[in-house]
Amino acid sequence: MIHEIALLHIRPGQTAEFETAFARAQQIIASMGGYVRHELQRCLEDDHKYALLVWWETLEDHTQGFRGSPEYGEWRSLLHHFYDPFPTVEHYARVDL
Repeated sequence: MIHEIALLHIRPGQTAEFETAFARAQQIIASMGGYVRHELQRCLEDDHKYALLVWWETLEDHTQGFRGSPEYGEWRSLLHHFYDPFPTVEHYARVDL
């Protein structure tokens, strides 16, 4: 399982609109192959910053499946105009010690 972490910086004054748009957009990502679950978390110290956490079955489910899908265009049009700067997105795998 892969854990995607995206740090989202929302333009000041647009957090309410972002959350409304995200409520619609989350239905898109949840319908994708390999999607497991997601969480959107708001930063306590800076209320225009969010962390989007998404669990995928494989890295390719996100990078090729979701990002290569027609639905990604709708996701992009709903959310990308809120970001400044554009998010850093990284993928992590669990370390079993």
